[in-house]
Amino acid sequence: MSEYVFVYGTLKRGFCRAHHMRKARFIDKARTESGYLLFDVGEYPAMIRHETGEQIHGELYEVEAEMWSVLDEVEGVDIDLYTRTQIQLEPPYDQLPVQTYLYLRSITGLRRCGTFWP
Repeated sequence: MSEYVFVYGTLKRGFCRAHHMRKARFIDKARTESGYLLFDVGEYPAMIRHETGEQIHGELYEVEAEMWSVLDEVEGVDIDLYTRTQIQLEPPYDQLPVQTYLYLRSITGLRRCGTFWP
């Protein structure tokens, strides 16, 4: 079964951590369902769930299961910077089982990014 990841920051094509996605297959640009906010942490973005949130724009990739350990390390899952979680994308990708990384630290004082970063 295929596995998918939605990326919205430094893992996107052309950004500093895109090389970690070289074994993944780029599907398309995509956006989440409503319910997320995006913040600028400086060198990377932070996405959180929020009841009044928006649709966040990013990229959808198909990944092999063994990639999750690399992506979890890159995203700081072990240090509670991000958590990997299932999300819902807008059509035509709304039927796919997609995961992304949500920020776990405080957003106090961070600037909102709107619907995409940077």
